[in-house]
Amino acid sequence: MSTAIRVKLSLMMFLEFFIWGAWFVTLGPFLGNTLHATGAQTGAVFSTQSWGAIIAPFIIGLIADRYFNAERILGILHILGAVLMYQMYKATDVSVFYPYVLGYMVLYMPTLALVNSVSFNQIGDPEKEFSSIRVWGTIGWIVAGLAISYLFHWDSPDGVKSGFLKNTFMMAGIASLILGLFSFSLPATPPKTPTGEKVSISQLLGLDALKLLKDKNFAVFFIASILICIPLAFYYQNASNFLTDIKVNNPTGKMTIGQGSEVLFMLCLPIFFKKFGFKKTILVGMLAWALRYAMFAYGNAGELSFMLIIGIALHGVCYDFFFVSGQIYTDSKAGPQYKSAAQGLITLATYGVGMLIGFYVAGLISDSYNSAAGHDWKMIWLIPAGIAAAVFLLFAVFFKDKSQIQTSSVQS
Repeated sequence: MSTAIRVKLSLMMFLEFFIWGAWFVTLGPFLGNTLHATGAQTGAVFSTQSWGAIIAPFIIGLIADRYFNAERILGILHILGAVLMYQMYKATDVSVFYPYVLGYMVLYMPTLALVNSVSFNQIGDPEKEFSSIRVWGTIGWIVAGLAISYLFHWDSPDGVKSGFLKNTFMMAGIASLILGLFSFSLPATPPKTPTGEKVSISQLLGLDALKLLKDKNFAVFFIASILICIPLAFYYQNASNFLTDIKVNNPTGKMTIGQGSEVLFMLCLPIFFKKFGFKKTILVGMLAWALRYAMFAYGNAGELSFMLIIGIALHGVCYDFFFVSGQIYTDSKAGPQYKSAAQGLITLATYGVGMLIGFYVAGLISDSYNSAAGHDWKMIWLIPAGIAAAVFLLFAVFFKDKSQIQTSSVQS
């Protein structure tokens, strides 16, 4: 790969995740303080991510893989996304905001697969080269959070009170427009599937891989994957709102610690995997969810602020040790015929069904523990901690797979 192409792909990844990090992290405080949304309304807005994940396979499978170059569709989707971001910036009511964010997520979620497609089309050895390009996406997310907190101070108490968080949508929209235009200069990535070849709905959604559920251990893993997404949704929906509400300084900037730890623990994962195996690795990931929420429940912005920082820093363990490990396990269980379908099925189960349920539950719990005195954050965090602990026990008791799994696919 030439240096010029590597720089282009790295910039593409940087902008792709800068856009997401520029508005999604602060969405909770924006909805609650600027649009005065209820917990249920906030959950409905966050669930648009899940609807986007469910619809994305159709866009990729029916359009991107069959008719048009991936880089061109990427450009068009981001230009349209910039228009919707501007409408979100102007919205003054959650009922007006919702259709725009739903439309945006339906457009954005497919781009996550498209940037990978464009990258892999240029990479000779994905195992060795992809991580050095993908890491720029994490850096982009971190830069967006640092800019919000330390450059613009939009998430400061005065900034939140003054409604400055709406500026995050303008920033994301500008970045989306830039990436949209830039995409047309990316290396050509033609469609892979011949236009005359029929693709079934079950293939698009990865439903062909349902045959794997005949394996009891895989079925336990599959169910656990859906259930663990319920506490995961609490983090996405409530963490920023929680830190803002208890007046933690520069909350968005501090949440970038989670992305930093994600990079660190990704490097540690192959070592842990090799030494302790799949079951223990994934159990550590589940236990980390329960521990981080307990930290949030009992920490505060004062003398116990270190507990909040530890909770945020555990994001790398939570995400890498469960989700990345799960992708490796799924790949090992699926034969060559079902590898892509199996990954699609797990994505649909987690970011689709699991997160959809999770955002709904998180919204109900947030409303149930909200009063004139404010949110009872201790209970709001203890409930997902209990759910994560229950999933941990479920998996520990019923998952019996002793087979060895290759870990080369997570080497960076």
